[in-house]
Amino acid sequence: MNLSFERPVRIRFSHCDPAGIVFFPQYLVMTNALVEDWFNEGLQIDYAHMIAQRRVGLPIVKLDCEFSRPSQMGETITLTLDVSAIGRRSISIEIVGHCNGETRFRAKQVLVTTSLESNTSIELPTDIASALARFAPQPDSIEAHRS
Repeated sequence: MNLSFERPVRIRFSHCDPAGIVFFPQYLVMTNALVEDWFNEGLQIDYAHMIAQRRVGLPIVKLDCEFSRPSQMGETITLTLDVSAIGRRSISIEIVGHCNGETRFRAKQVLVTTSLESNTSIELPTDIASALARFAPQPDSIEAHRS
């Protein structure tokens, strides 16, 4: 089984719409923060340094979201990040938000490494590719997803 990265997130007033539930774009803000935490803590790659000094970006180029149940202010949801695939220039991830045994949302994202100088895709830097290896999907988990 591949390694997952998890983080609890408290749903705040600022996440919610007038109905008192998470306004769906806020989930993307949460997933972006999760990716940043994953780089800093899970991959041991300083995200701010990667962006500001190394000028390596990681924009989302493909996004598929499914919203299953609403989340409300005061709840704590757990965000779980799994790597689906690692390419030469991209990382495919899946993030699931869940609370009390219920899936609240699922986001499948493709992130592409880019030069922030030229705004073009670049190969994954060696240190990032090496750090990602711990989170790479294992052959048995790939087979399980095909079943």
